Amino acid sequence: MNGGKTYNLYCDESCHLENDGKDYMLIAYISSAYPQVKLYTEQIKELKAKHNFFGEIKWSKVSRSKYGFYADLVDLFFGTELLYRAVIVPKARIRHKDFGQDHDTFYYKMYYQLLHHKMDMLNTYNVYLDVKDTLSARKVGKLREILNVRYNSIRNLQNIHSKESLLLQLTDFLTGALAYNLNVQEKRMLAKTRLIDKIKTHSNLSLIASTPKDHDKFNLFIIELQ
Repeated sequence: MNGGKTYNLYCDESCHLENDGKDYMLIAYISSAYPQVKLYTEQIKELKAKHNFFGEIKWSKVSRSKYGFYADLVDLFFGTELLYRAVIVPKARIRHKDFGQDHDTFYYKMYYQLLHHKMDMLNTYNVYLDVKDTLSARKVGKLREILNVRYNSIRNLQNIHSKESLLLQLTDFLTGALAYNLNVQEKRMLAKTRLIDKIKTHSNLSLIASTPKDHDKFNLFIIELQ
């Protein structure tokens, strides 16, 4: 062993399809030190029990009746050592033809951007991606191939179903909130707007601009495509 620490990264994406009509694509992760995964999972379970919340944690499931649970979840996240990072892509600036690439290739490039800036080569990482579709296994295989060329520190990279991990569900929730804030909505839901305001207050961020690279708790990178 190299004496470093082990971290679990729980990755999710929002508005990542090429022609979904959304202005921004997001790829993100929540990072937890491996020994703390069980602790944070139990804390979220306790919060679910407190609110009689039985479903899967998802931004798309936020409602007025569930606001109390999700508000406490935001407080819980900001009260822990969990870290969040998102790469945000203005879709209007994506020019696949100019770079001889398809959307899948671009997707892998964005995952590389997400992961490589914050990795410490002294540490080891377990990277978990949400299963989105039947192509997920192929995508993970390709991503593993790309990342392992440079990063021997990635010990494990695999797909999991979101129902298997409350921390992955938390990534979905926070990424969904960011996407909702960035993408134009015809109609805003009050509960969702209040949750976004709560995230802004905790993070002291506008959520529409990049943060400094060393801003660890809630790190946002709006990529400037050439």
